[in-house]
Amino acid sequence: MRIDVEDLHVAYGGRTVVSGAHLLAAEGEITGLVGPNGSGKSTLLRTVYRHLKPSAGRVLLSGTDLRELSPVQAARHIAALPQERGGDFELSVREVVAMGRTPYKRAFAGEDATDADIVARALADVGMDGHAGRRFTELSGGERQRVLLARAFAQQPDVLVLDEPTNHLDVRHQVELLALLRAQGRTTLVSLHDLNAAASVCDRLHVLHAGRVVASGAPREVLTPALMAEVFGVRAAIVDHPLTGDPLIAFDHRAVADAVKEAEVTV
Repeated sequence: MRIDVEDLHVAYGGRTVVSGAHLLAAEGEITGLVGPNGSGKSTLLRTVYRHLKPSAGRVLLSGTDLRELSPVQAARHIAALPQERGGDFELSVREVVAMGRTPYKRAFAGEDATDADIVARALADVGMDGHAGRRFTELSGGERQRVLLARAFAQQPDVLVLDEPTNHLDVRHQVELLALLRAQGRTTLVSLHDLNAAASVCDRLHVLHAGRVVASGAPREVLTPALMAEVFGVRAAIVDHPLTGDPLIAFDHRAVADAVKEAEVTV
């Protein structure tokens, strides 16, 4: 399934945070949202997974307006990993992941063998199968992140919406998580601060700046020196990664941000 965001406007607290956003997350692709802090990435994602209501525009799931779906219907199609991780669950790791099966259960229905297999597989996918009996509150930030991702996998959605999923993860687990997202083959809409990670894992990028989508396309097309200067206020060169051939952004850490906007870098 695909996600289409059409002329989306989102406002709260008397302030417009997203203004006229258009974007596509194509079926089976990983679509990234990148942009400076405060550019509207999290707000846009919250609207996609129905935590916020748009003031105008709409979000379509394979042509159907999400507002036409019931909460249960939406939860069977879209699973989210927000930045706000919720409270400290007084549950075991396995019980937290099993919460992902809720959209498929009748009220007060117990877990069946299919649910158990799905939960076990989700825990194994994120490398937490050896921690199923631990209390969620005992985990490190990175371990909690992986458990909540497993909960999203257990939901068996058509679309994953992930807001900064690599937060709190060490380098190895960041690499493993991004490889896992690629292997899933699900439609994925993800915000990432790490531009090199975004360039490596995403099929398509949308760049947000001051609540607007200012560039869209393949990472190599979008992440140009001019855009890095204009949107992020940094001087950068785009080269080929020596191991993967993906675009690699090399930042000039000596440049003063205010001085690079007029800079023209040729690689």
